[in-house]
Amino acid sequence: MKKHARRAAAATTAVLTLAVLATACGGSDDSADSKTVTLVTHDSFAVSKSVLKDFEKRSGYKVEVLRGGDAGAAVNQAVLNKGNPQGDVFFGVDNTLLSRPLDKGVFAPYEAEGLAKVPERLQADPEKHRVTPVDTGDVCVNYDRRWFADKKLDPPRTLQDLAKPRYKDLLVTEDAANSSPGLAFLLASVAEFGEDGWQDYWKKLRANGAEVAGSWEQAYNDRFSGSREGKGKGDKPLVVSYASSPPAEVMGEKNPPEQAPTGVAKGTCFRQTEYAGLLRGAKNTEGGQALLDFLLSKRFQEDLPLKMFVNPVREDARLPELFTKYGETVDDPATVAPRKIAEHREQWIKTWTSLAVK
Repeated sequence: MKKHARRAAAATTAVLTLAVLATACGGSDDSADSKTVTLVTHDSFAVSKSVLKDFEKRSGYKVEVLRGGDAGAAVNQAVLNKGNPQGDVFFGVDNTLLSRPLDKGVFAPYEAEGLAKVPERLQADPEKHRVTPVDTGDVCVNYDRRWFADKKLDPPRTLQDLAKPRYKDLLVTEDAANSSPGLAFLLASVAEFGEDGWQDYWKKLRANGAEVAGSWEQAYNDRFSGSREGKGKGDKPLVVSYASSPPAEVMGEKNPPEQAPTGVAKGTCFRQTEYAGLLRGAKNTEGGQALLDFLLSKRFQEDLPLKMFVNPVREDARLPELFTKYGETVDDPATVAPRKIAEHREQWIKTWTSLAVK
């Protein structure tokens, strides 16, 4: 997840390093490395400073966050660095990409505290615990309400709608080879049209003027007309984002509207779950384990919705009113079995690239 409209509206600086409080005992010979724990993640990771400072105070670790682009690019880099990782924990691999780092041995086992509060259906590796579920959400097409109202045009509701002439040149999506929402949108088409039909669907989308951007940030903030952060500079009123993106367009308003300025086409959605894992070969294993416990803690889980605009995985985590009022609930999102994704993902991406990127 990512991860995000959901997140970039509240994203912090590219590298976040907060000072650790000194331990009570003076004269420690511990090295600086043993007091630093490094989180490798995507560009959309965000956490409240007060929440992170509290973890640092209680644990005695300084947290360094290394961002590596969109989720797809960050996962690819983690695989390339397996056994000699850039940090101690990786966060941001979702169910569309998970099989690759698991098969390549990127993660080491660790059962995080709080896992009992997470539904079993979200625990992708319940026997070895190489990854820990952190958040979940639905990748969906978002639309600019004002644009469609001005044009007196009903927004699309389904994947089929997006290929209709009335929506020609209106959609921007992300590169499925490098972006997790882009890949999720590809998988939504596989789920909807089947292994023999999704290619024809993408031919129709491309013929209808669908644009492909390199990342979620580029698609949402630069090309989408409804992005507050992009200040409406984009000319595409349809974008692949998240069902939980609309609250990001309202947060901070002194007089919030009754309805978010962006809407969600619920018939286009694909369910995503994001995971974190202890990197095999990590220099600070204990710090990494403490950080995984933190990511699953109730404090961090309740901070998630308005920082990364995703749903927490803990069943006892409370959701803020703004998130529930303006976010959309998708009752029947598309899914593809993890095994099928693992077997076909690379070929699907290769075929998609030949169809969609020209």
